[in-house]
Amino acid sequence: MNNINLLSDTEIEKLLLGKWRFDTDSEKIFLEFRQDMTYEQTRIQTFLLSKPKEYITGHKFTGVWHVNESKLCLIVKNLPKSMLNLHLSVLFKVSVADIVASFISLFVCESYQVVKIDSSTFIIQDGKQPIIGTKLN
Repeated sequence: MNNINLLSDTEIEKLLLGKWRFDTDSEKIFLEFRQDMTYEQTRIQTFLLSKPKEYITGHKFTGVWHVNESKLCLIVKNLPKSMLNLHLSVLFKVSVADIVASFISLFVCESYQVVKIDSSTFIIQDGKQPIIGTKLN
């Protein structure tokens, strides 16, 4: 186990690169952190009452990420599978969900406290609930 207090933000970022899987009570999350500080996230809702949200926003998200003071920040930029991204004709596409996500990202970022990270395990804290991640590659 790495002591997070001894790791710099840059060291945490290097350990994050790659694909991770997180399971919570209500969803399964797959995250790929890339070297260009972008990420792709897939969220599959397992709680039946959360399924309508998945149909509206979609299950894929892309954006940018960084670590600041041992906190992982995810800033959503695109919702490519959202039903709000309308195809009005063959040549014209209105990305309402992407516009809304970009606007909201100016004010809000998903922030998680990094509790533990090593080459195979990643534990983050969202409020009081710890979320355990497993490295896929």
